[in-house]
Order: sequence, then structure tokens, then C-alpha cells
Amino acid sequence: MRVSRPLRFLCCGAGLAACLPAAQALNVRVLIAQAPQVTIRVNPGSASSTAPAAPANPVSTSSVPASSAASSWTVGVSGAGQVTGLTLNGQPAGNATLYLPPAPGSRVDIAGKSYRGGVLLRAQAGAVQAINVVEVDDYVRGVVASEMPASWPAGALAAQAIIARTYVAARINPAQPYDTCATESCQVYGGVAAEKPSTDAAVRSTAGQVVAFGGKAATTYFSSDSGGYTASAAEVWNMKGLPYLPAQADPFSLGGPRGQWDLSVPQAQVQVIASRYGARVGPLASVVVSKMSESGRPQEITFTGTGGTFKLQGAEAGGFIRALGAGSSRATLRGINPLVVSGTGQGHGVGLSQYGALGMAKKGYDHLHILGFYYPGTVLSALAAAPQKPGPRLAGGERLPTWHQAAPLLTPLVSNSMVSTSLVCPSAPSETDLLADRHAPLAGVVQ
Repeated sequence: MRVSRPLRFLCCGAGLAACLPAAQALNVRVLIAQAPQVTIRVNPGSASSTAPAAPANPVSTSSVPASSAASSWTVGVSGAGQVTGLTLNGQPAGNATLYLPPAPGSRVDIAGKSYRGGVLLRAQAGAVQAINVVEVDDYVRGVVASEMPASWPAGALAAQAIIARTYVAARINPAQPYDTCATESCQVYGGVAAEKPSTDAAVRSTAGQVVAFGGKAATTYFSSDSGGYTASAAEVWNMKGLPYLPAQADPFSLGGPRGQWDLSVPQAQVQVIASRYGARVGPLASVVVSKMSESGRPQEITFTGTGGTFKLQGAEAGGFIRALGAGSSRATLRGINPLVVSGTGQGHGVGLSQYGALGMAKKGYDHLHILGFYYPGTVLSALAAAPQKPGPRLAGGERLPTWHQAAPLLTPLVSNSMVSTSLVCPSAPSETDLLADRHAPLAGVVQ
């Protein structure tokens, strides 16, 4: 490789937090890859491909060679145990952390995919963590088109943009190495390749907007299809104190591609899964739903076998249904060999239903009415970077219409303008992700 100029990672080592960006825009740190080696490439013409000016009080800098065509490195890990560091193209980098800050228009390729912004590299548990550091709305651009077909109506796309922005704003925590991940465990984030004109327009039209409750970013869970009735956060995950995530009838979700389904599970497989949930009652004679929630999801399942009976209750009852391979816990059971699971919908059913948002948008409802229906009692607020310390601020907004107010109307009841009163948003929610399958991917839709 010809060496034409040095490219500098401006910050590295233990004092990295001191020079993480806290500027005009709110930046999000997204874990993209964690592997023994990660390929990083900065394309020519990107704002990050030239050496920017060093910060006023840099912790340290590490020069990295770059070719005249592009800057590309294979980043690995050296050392073992507590003493580890990063390598660049096989050579020690001298630090366990390297940081290429984002700049206006900058892009970086991480493990073969292109992302806006910069990259933070960390040696962690014998692997390299590659973390994209990106402005929040550039991040949302890569999320909306990954989570919802770009061909869907503008109202549905705008609602998805707002809840995607809200979801990540609530997770920002400078005390952690990153804020979110790029998979379904968090939100699917596809980077530049995922971006589409229609979803970009949805992000621009809702720039900075978030859903708030009690002066904080709301917990905006969403799933593919509620199956005609949303679930409460309490019944699915035993989460209390979230009145804006209720169980309620959702007629707009009816008729989706996973509206009705059946699943047959051999008795032997049921026996294995039941034992994992504590139902060790000998050979199973029956498995029945003995109590349903308001939303039509099992809240108690009774297992009967040659050795007695066992009752599985609460959120674990729904977990058992999902463990059988069902796309949704809104289901009934019959038979035993096989056990037939008949259900509706796809995903956990809490919060916004994507197919429900599609149904509302097709009937002429805009994103305000969609959000007002799926997160009743919340407000629409504006997200802005704090002027002196990192972290988001919420500017109190107008209340979203309730479903009873919005149902007869096809025009917004509230203004998009925000009042100037600001409330500090917490840096991160107290709870962590409770399910790896927080939402299910859309099925049967072609973009």
C-alpha cells in the first residue's frame, strides 16, 4: 500500500470521554460490529478522510497511514486478559480505544457497509467493537427504511420516524460505551444503503420530534402487527407505570399478512419447551390456556401430566407461546400431539402496530393521530442538544389528540409548533431491553 498522507484518530485511550462530541447536534453511538477483526474504510471525498484540526486539549493522537485512493484498515486486538490493545493492519496502535469523530458529510465503511458520521473502536473481551457515532437524524434515516417499507404512506413513515428517534433518545447514556445496537435487539439500522427518498422525507418533516410523557422521552415500543388488539407493557413484560402502553382494541391492524395463522408443534417438542419453563409433570396429557388477558393473550397456562399439574403465569405464559415458534402470543391452544397454536398478528403487540399504522394512514389519518392512538396521553416534543453538557433536552409540546377526539377527523388537531419551556430528559431509561425479539420484522411486504 502506498502511503500518501497520515490520517489521525483524534482521541484515544482512557480520556476518550473528554473529547466525545457535544456540539450543535445530538450524536448517537451505535454498535455495528463486534469481532476479532473489523475492516474500516473512509472513502475519498468524505469529510473524515482528511486530517481535521486537533482538538484544543487532545488526550493523544495516533497517526494511521492511508492510501491515496481511500483510507482502509483492518483493526484487530493484541494482548490478552486485562492488557489488550488495538492493531491497525497488524501493527500495534498503542491504545485500546481509537476515535474518528464525525464531521459534516462524513461517511465511514464498517465491516463492508457504509454509515454516516464517524467511528469509535474499542478493544473489548478479545474483540473489536466498532461503534458508529452519528447525528441522531442521520441515524433515524437508516432506521426508518429498515423497519418499514418505503412505499408505505407518508403518515405511517412519519410516525415510524418519530418513535425511532424517541426510542434512541431515551437510551443515550454517556456512562456506557454505546447507546444502542443495529439489530432487532434494538432497532434495525441499515446505514446509508437503507436510505430511501420517501423515508428521508419523513425524517426531515419530523426533524427533532419525539414522543414524551411526564417530561421524559416515552418508551416507544412497536411491533409488526398487534393482531387486532394491542398488549399492555404490564402483561407482556411485567412493566408497570407506563399508562400510555395499554391493551386496547386495534381494528386498523386487522387484515394484515399475519392476521390469522396456525402452528402445529409435536408433543415431544412441547415437552422439552415446557420443562424449560418449569413444567416438569411427566408425559404431558394436556396444555390449555386457563386465563386470558384483556388483549386475548395467555396469562395462565396449565400443564397436566402423569406427575401432576403446573401453572405458568404472567409474562412467562406469553413467553412459552413464543418459544413454541409462534409469531405472536395472541393465540389459543388445542390438542396435544400435535399441539395446535392458532393466533393473530406478529410480534409482542405493545405500542405501535406497524400494520395498524399502515391501516390508519390508508384511511387518511396523519402521524399525529397514529401516535395519539397508539401512545394515548403522551405529548409531541422537540429534541435538541443541551447547550452546555451532553444529552438531549425535551421542549414541552402540544398534547397529541386522544383516539376519541381523533377518530372522526382526518386533519390534525394540534400544531407542530413547540413552546419554549424545556425539561431535562434523563440520559437513559432505568430498564434495559427485556426481549431480544423486541419487535418482529415485517412479513409479506415488498418494498
